[in-house]
Amino acid sequence: MADIRETLKHRILVLDGAMGTMIQRYKLDEDDFRKGWFEDHEAKLKGNNDVLVLTRPDIIKEIHAAYLDAGADIVETNTFGATRVAQADYHLEDAVYDINYHGAKIAREVCDEFTAKNPDKPRFVAGSMGPTTKLASMSPDVNDPGFRNITFEELKDAFKEQAKGLIEGGSDLLLVETVTDTLNAKAALMAISEIQEELGTNLPIMVSGTITDASGRTLSGQTTEAFLISIQHMDLLSVGLNCALGANALRPYLQVLKNKAPFYVSAHPNAGLPNEMGEYDETPEKMAEQINTFLDEGLVNIVGGCCGTTPEHIKAMVELVNQKQLNK
Repeated sequence: MADIRETLKHRILVLDGAMGTMIQRYKLDEDDFRKGWFEDHEAKLKGNNDVLVLTRPDIIKEIHAAYLDAGADIVETNTFGATRVAQADYHLEDAVYDINYHGAKIAREVCDEFTAKNPDKPRFVAGSMGPTTKLASMSPDVNDPGFRNITFEELKDAFKEQAKGLIEGGSDLLLVETVTDTLNAKAALMAISEIQEELGTNLPIMVSGTITDASGRTLSGQTTEAFLISIQHMDLLSVGLNCALGANALRPYLQVLKNKAPFYVSAHPNAGLPNEMGEYDETPEKMAEQINTFLDEGLVNIVGGCCGTTPEHIKAMVELVNQKQLNK
């Protein structure tokens, strides 16, 4: 099996695009989120996209295949919110291992099919680990800034359970993404370190933070450089930025990472900023034009899309990356 660390020595890799954007196209109802697994579950599950790896694996496979057809090298598992912290909102804490295991297994099967068709272009599974619904370093109560609704240990244990399922399901690497609070990311990284030692594995790790506004800071108040300093003691494959802002707005912060990070750099921005309806209007062509700047300046080693991006956006990026590689 190909090693992504070796592949990155030779070319820029393309990550897939948004999962939620694609799921919305299917117009699913409550039954789709229960089918075969949670028929009698007491809580409403519509909108809990992570469970679809169990109840509608056919849809998740189709989405992975669409991104691979577009030329993506890496697909993320549909497990962004698959920790017991986030799944507690749906009373599905006990389903967490199954969601992560099957999320990775589905992505692994589709990637293996595409790799078998073209062994010169290996496809990789990134186990997606989102930030959860709670913050370790900030209070949810403005009147009580010292209050925390979760501990570091609780977060670490939740991430460890998630990582175990993702590893055993067949992930090639783990992606700690959309980091808004670096303390949460540190809990995830410690969890990954512990479970990899227990399982005897050594999967590469990507970390991707998110900038919340034009100040260039994470939600917990760190600058891009501070975020990097907080995690660079770890042996990472890459560090990068995703979500939040469109590609143009990410450029100065990617420059910071490129100049200071001892790792590969990744970026998977949104398709611009949402409109008044919460939808993303940036076209594949417009987004590729902005990504082109990243490539010309040598800012990224891995590029892809976040909210609002589709296989069409990823195809435009793949064509751009391929052209740049040919012109080297």
